[in-house]
Amino acid sequence: MEEEKAKKSLKAFLEASFFLFLAVALTYFVLAFVGQRTSVSGSSMYPTLEDGDQLIVEKLSYRFGEPKRFDIIVFNEMEAGKKEPVHYIKRIIGLPGETVQIIDGKIYIDGEELEDNYGYYMNQEKMEGYDASEPVLVGEDEYFVLGDNRNDSLDSRKIGCKNRQDIIGKAIFRIYPFGKFGGIE
Repeated sequence: MEEEKAKKSLKAFLEASFFLFLAVALTYFVLAFVGQRTSVSGSSMYPTLEDGDQLIVEKLSYRFGEPKRFDIIVFNEMEAGKKEPVHYIKRIIGLPGETVQIIDGKIYIDGEELEDNYGYYMNQEKMEGYDASEPVLVGEDEYFVLGDNRNDSLDSRKIGCKNRQDIIGKAIFRIYPFGKFGGIE
């Protein structure tokens, strides 16, 4: 009788351990290869995203396809004095092989003005030093990224084009604040 109870307890323990292991492995797989949660820090993507917004970043589509113009991406950037990379959130503007130039707040891709409905300037003022008046050739495995809040964004105008391997994924869904819960434009 006692031996039978011990076998049942061991079986229950092994089953619970297996399901716990399976849950941890599945969670790791999802976070490593499918998606993750990230927070917006700062106002560089205002008004699209705001400081404190919580997002879901989808990683899978860029394993099978290329990032597209106007995608909002999360990428790693090494900041001076930091040991770990910091996640930046920006919008893709220039694609590999294109030439990007910004004059008086207008973006030109290969000499043609880009219809950009995302760029925002505080008080409608285009600040000095925030253009890229010299043409920037985007490398074959790189992307030119900008924050939507063009007056308050550390982006490709200052940190250069971002390499494809530094891109973590595409921001697709806002989970907080609850009043803005849903997909990201």
